[in-house]
Amino acid sequence: MRRLILNALLGLLALSSAAQAQTFPVPGRPVTFIYGFPPGTPGDVYLRLAGPRISAALGVPVAVENRVGATGNIAAEAVARAPADGHTVVLTTTSLAAVNPLLLRMPIDPARDLLPVMRVFDAPNVLTVSTAQRPQYTDCRALMAALRARPGQLNYASSGAGASTHLAAAQFLQAAGLQVQHVPYRGGPPAMIALYQGEVEFFFYQSGTVIEDMRAGRVRILGITSAERHPQVPEVPTVAEACGMPGFVSTTWHGLMVPAGAPAGAVARLNEEFRKINAMPDIQQRLVSLGLTVLQGDPAEMAAATARDIAHWGEVVRRAGLRAE
Repeated sequence: MRRLILNALLGLLALSSAAQAQTFPVPGRPVTFIYGFPPGTPGDVYLRLAGPRISAALGVPVAVENRVGATGNIAAEAVARAPADGHTVVLTTTSLAAVNPLLLRMPIDPARDLLPVMRVFDAPNVLTVSTAQRPQYTDCRALMAALRARPGQLNYASSGAGASTHLAAAQFLQAAGLQVQHVPYRGGPPAMIALYQGEVEFFFYQSGTVIEDMRAGRVRILGITSAERHPQVPEVPTVAEACGMPGFVSTTWHGLMVPAGAPAGAVARLNEEFRKINAMPDIQQRLVSLGLTVLQGDPAEMAAATARDIAHWGEVVRRAGLRAE
């Protein structure tokens, strides 16, 4: 009889533990992460790494969806219009939170329709040229001299109007006092192809995507837009160093957001679990290998970072004379 009672109690404890594991915040409902950029990009890699761990932590299935287009707006709109229960999350970027509202007619207002959870990593861009098509660009000053000699006649690539690759270039050109034509492409890969083929002079692209191309000799990285050199590529100078632009920094963070109205408890739980994930050594090593910087913070920190970026990029947009599309 005692054994039966003990087994019954153990069974109840197991059921209780399972029930607790299934309470995020709707028992058994999957969590879907939506990302507005293609597979293989840093944010996608991060979600694929974090997905199984967040599933285990929350006790619910996890799916990752890539809804590419409109510089992340399609993904953000899908999340903003999803049920506000914390089970649909967008991995967004500086561009969507702080730049798109300045440049694009958006179907949603990120500040009104989405709630911040946390910033998860920061990604610098790198100033990249083709080694085959532009061997004369041995450093940043050589590039700037060529651009200055032909004002308004040469082109640079971006992965889309308003993307970090566009705004980093705009900030660079403003700092250097240069005039170069902007050619937006539909994403980073087509812009890289244009660089390889000599259609453009340079391209600011995410460091993690370009490092392997640099090591294979396909491109030359003239500078990185972070405040300090990155440990993954310590031989690459900062743009501030290489181009003679003291204080030049232009990075783009990735962060998690949920629909406005999501329960505070769900936001807090997501923040807690992702902070644990970002503290894991293998996650940190993988992100560093991609040229990224791991971030830790809370919703208030993400909101403050967004406000700073709106002010910063608003000035870059104003000076560049960019208009909403």
